[in-house]
Amino acid sequence: MNILPGPCPTDRIQRRRMTFGRQSIYALALVLIAGGLIPVCIAAPNASAEFLTLAQAEQIALTANPALAGVVAQAEAMAAIPSQAGALPDPRLGLNALNMPVDTFDLDQDPMTQMQVSLTQAFPFPGKRGLRREAAEHEAAAASAAIGEQQLRILGEVRATWWKLFALDRSLANVRENQGLMRDFVEIARTKYKVGAGLQQDVLLAQLELSRLLNDELQLVSRRETAAAAFNALLDRPSAYAVRIAPLPENDSLPELPSENELLDTAVQNRPLLAGQRELVEAARDRSDLAKKAYYPDFQLGAAYGFRSANDRLTGEDLPDFLSIMFSVSLPIYSGSRQDQAMQQRSKELTQRQFMLGDALRSVEATIAQRRAQYVAAREQVLLFSTAILPQAEQTVESMLAGYQVNEVDFLNVVNAELRLFNSQVSYWEALGTAKASLAHLATAVGEESLYE
Repeated sequence: MNILPGPCPTDRIQRRRMTFGRQSIYALALVLIAGGLIPVCIAAPNASAEFLTLAQAEQIALTANPALAGVVAQAEAMAAIPSQAGALPDPRLGLNALNMPVDTFDLDQDPMTQMQVSLTQAFPFPGKRGLRREAAEHEAAAASAAIGEQQLRILGEVRATWWKLFALDRSLANVRENQGLMRDFVEIARTKYKVGAGLQQDVLLAQLELSRLLNDELQLVSRRETAAAAFNALLDRPSAYAVRIAPLPENDSLPELPSENELLDTAVQNRPLLAGQRELVEAARDRSDLAKKAYYPDFQLGAAYGFRSANDRLTGEDLPDFLSIMFSVSLPIYSGSRQDQAMQQRSKELTQRQFMLGDALRSVEATIAQRRAQYVAAREQVLLFSTAILPQAEQTVESMLAGYQVNEVDFLNVVNAELRLFNSQVSYWEALGTAKASLAHLATAVGEESLYE
């Protein structure tokens, strides 16, 4: 935000004239300037600054945010699991020396000595591999949904924080403008006091209100620094990185919203959080079904070929090699301590996932209700300030200034009217920022980008 390097009463008077058309104070000020009672100064040019638009901030956050990058990496890792879970166990290759005589270790001493090569393959009971693969696929789909959920959250936070910074910048502009005007009041009150047309208490009152405005500025600057640090974190920038927000909003529209029930129906269909929870429920159901199949045996099939070096002692001919075929099954005879307990475990996990889905749905419902209520209230405030309070406050200030010029209104009323206008301006920007931030959070809760657009 561009800030003038120092107070310049004439410059600020000119800006207020362009903004509000307060001819009364400007006429009075010009008379005092013409008499040399208020010094004339020339404002320094504004320093050029590169403003960050909301669209640019969104793009940077989606590209650079480390939390999102971590979720993407997790999803990519989960996507590699289903093919592993559904694959057969690795076969086993064996090299064996059988019936080796320990006195000589000769391979041709005994006809039963052989060098054997074996190959065995385990086969899970039909259906187990498919269930493992399907469970892993559902978990991978949940991880993929987490990407969309994280993107929604980041966009919501970036938009909300951007609008918070925007409102704070507008409030800071107002407070600095009012500081300039209050300095003008101090000069006018002091000048009138010097010529015997005013009271010393008017000077003291103006100085007091100027000090209060300086305190307001300090608080606003502190709030902005806090918001800017949070904003930079979303964009993966150093906390002290300078953040300059465009002085005019890109889109300050505040649309009418669908009903709460319609928003909830949309969230059930679109919200990645709920889609991910549904995938995890299906994964838990597959693992529960897999636990039931643990009562069925697994199989193992193998073959071995034995090479013999000994000869027949009677004929002297080479002895034939051996071929062995092996088949085995696992025996789930400890079902009380293994399969039964696994069944209970998987059943409880399925119940847990179902409860978590219900809890997520209720949380989304509550968030939608909360954000919608905040948005509606803030939207009504914006409309009230823009159509009634601000115009009325401006008219009141103009009337007070005109009366003060002809000594029909005391200085306290002029100052109070000016401060009410200032507070109304700050409240307007805060309401607009709150409304847009609530709309951004609501779009996140519903999972519907068009709500914000």
